[in-house]
Amino acid sequence: MRTGTMIVLAAVLLTAGCTSGGGTASPDKPVAPVAKLSITPADGAKKVPPDTPISVKATGGKVTGLTVADVKGRAVKGAMAADGTWRPQWALRPSTAYTISAQAMGTDGKPVTAQAKFTTLKPKRVLESGMSPLDGETVGVGMPVQLLLSQPVTAKEDRARIERSLVVRMSKPVEGAWSWVSDREVQFRPREYWPVGEQVTVVAHLAGLRAGEDVWGTKDRTLAFTVGPEHITKVSNETHRAVVRENGEVVKTIPVSLGKPGDDSYSGVMIAQEKAADIVMDSATVGKPGEYRIRTKWNVRMTYSGTFFHAAPWSTGAQGSRNVSHGCVNASPENARWFYDFTQRGDIIEVTGTSRKLQFGNGPTPWAKSWQAWLAGSALGKPING
Repeated sequence: MRTGTMIVLAAVLLTAGCTSGGGTASPDKPVAPVAKLSITPADGAKKVPPDTPISVKATGGKVTGLTVADVKGRAVKGAMAADGTWRPQWALRPSTAYTISAQAMGTDGKPVTAQAKFTTLKPKRVLESGMSPLDGETVGVGMPVQLLLSQPVTAKEDRARIERSLVVRMSKPVEGAWSWVSDREVQFRPREYWPVGEQVTVVAHLAGLRAGEDVWGTKDRTLAFTVGPEHITKVSNETHRAVVRENGEVVKTIPVSLGKPGDDSYSGVMIAQEKAADIVMDSATVGKPGEYRIRTKWNVRMTYSGTFFHAAPWSTGAQGSRNVSHGCVNASPENARWFYDFTQRGDIIEVTGTSRKLQFGNGPTPWAKSWQAWLAGSALGKPING
C-alpha cells in the first residue's frame, strides 16, 4: 500500500514538470559581453606621420567619444566620421607627443574608456615659409599676398593640400584666389583691386602639412594687414606724363621721361614693390657692365628686373617731352620725393604706350594676368570668398 502511494506521487510530479504553467525553472539569460576599444595609432607608437587618421573601434559596444590632446593637455580640434575615423581640423604637429582618450558604451550598459599615447615623426626635410606683406602693414589696393616656400612643391595634390591649409579672412568679403607663380611661391589676389579700408588676416596652417616626399611643415604663419587709400598712377608714353589719383581724384600730374629706344620701359599694370631712399644703379646687374653706375634718390621699385620710378636731375630737360632713361620712369627730384612719400607698397602703377610688354613674374605681378588665367594657376581651380 505504501509503495503504490509513492509511485502515484512520482507520476503526479513528473506530469506537473512537463506542463507550461506549473513550474518555475527557466534557462539562464546570456551574459552581455564587456566592450573593448581598439585605437590606432597604437599605444606607444613612434614616428607617426602627422596626417595619419586616428581610428577607434569598439567590440561589444559603441564608441561614444574621443579626444586628442598634446603633451601640455591642449585639446586638438577635430571630428569623427561615421566609420570611427577621427581627423584633426588641421594637421598634427611633427615631433610632438599626443594622447588619445576614447570612450564607449557596452551592450551591457556599462561605460568603458581607453587611452593611447603616440609621437609624430621628426621630418627629414623641413618646409620653411615667409609671407608678404608685413604683419601690420598698410598697403595699396593692388598688393597680393605672397607665400614663399623653402622647398619646391610640384605635385598637384601637394599644391592643393597647401592651398586648403591657407585661410584668408576679410572685413569686406570679396572674391579672390590663390595661384602658383613658381614651384616655391603661391600668391593670393582679389578678382578686382582690394576695397579701401579692407582688413585682411591670413593664416597658413603649415605645421604638420605634407608638401612632398619626406617634406613636412613645422610652423604655422599668420599676418594681418590693412588696405589704405586707393592710389593709381597712370604713366603715358605718349604724353610723357604720370597722372596720380587718390580714391579716383587727380592729386598730381608729373612730367616724366621713360626708356629710350632700345631700353624701352615696360607697359603693363605693375605695383609699387618696395621703396628705397638711396640706391646705386649699376648696369652690370642687367648685363651691361660699364654703361652706367650712379646713385639715385627716392626710388620706388616696379619690377624685379630693375624698373624704378626715381629722381633723375640729369634728365629734367627731357621730362615731359622725350624718353632718355634706361627703362626707368625719371622725374625731377622734387616730384620724385613727393611720389616716394605718397606711395604705399602695393599701389598700382600702370604704364601704357611702349613697345615692351611686362612679363608675368617680373616681381609680384598679379595684375599682368586675366582673372581666368589667374584661376588656372590654382591647384584647386576655384575662387574663395573671405
